[in-house]
Amino acid sequence: MPTPSMEDYLERIYILIEEKGYARVSDIAEALQVHPSSVTKMVQKLDLKEYLVYEKYRGLVLTAKGKKIGKRLVYRHELLESFMKIIGVNEEGIYEDVEGIEHHLSWDAIDRIGDLVQYFEEMPERVDDLRDIQRKNDQENDPSNS
Repeated sequence: MPTPSMEDYLERIYILIEEKGYARVSDIAEALQVHPSSVTKMVQKLDLKEYLVYEKYRGLVLTAKGKKIGKRLVYRHELLESFMKIIGVNEEGIYEDVEGIEHHLSWDAIDRIGDLVQYFEEMPERVDDLRDIQRKNDQENDPSNS
């Protein structure tokens, strides 16, 4: 299994290739806000682990293994963002929250969150019921209501 850092790189590389058709070291560095030298080191590690094929000055290509993991990592990220929106997390903080938890959840937990997201999406009135509960709890916990 890739480390959390490897996962971040694989996820970003997968997205770049899906969006642009390629992923250059400079694009990856910019997207992850790291130095190109750090990207080169990680890309070399990912090459050794057979997640991608890297040729200096020629670029990189994800292997079938790398594509499969990249796609699953993007799914995990998007699923967690959907979950956060459904449960009412403030939109401005969702990306940071997902980045903070995505590497710490098992795939079993991700699958169960997927079930929960599906549960809410299949009947949007369930989200309305959740919002009612949240409003009630917010009012009860508001010190100005004491």
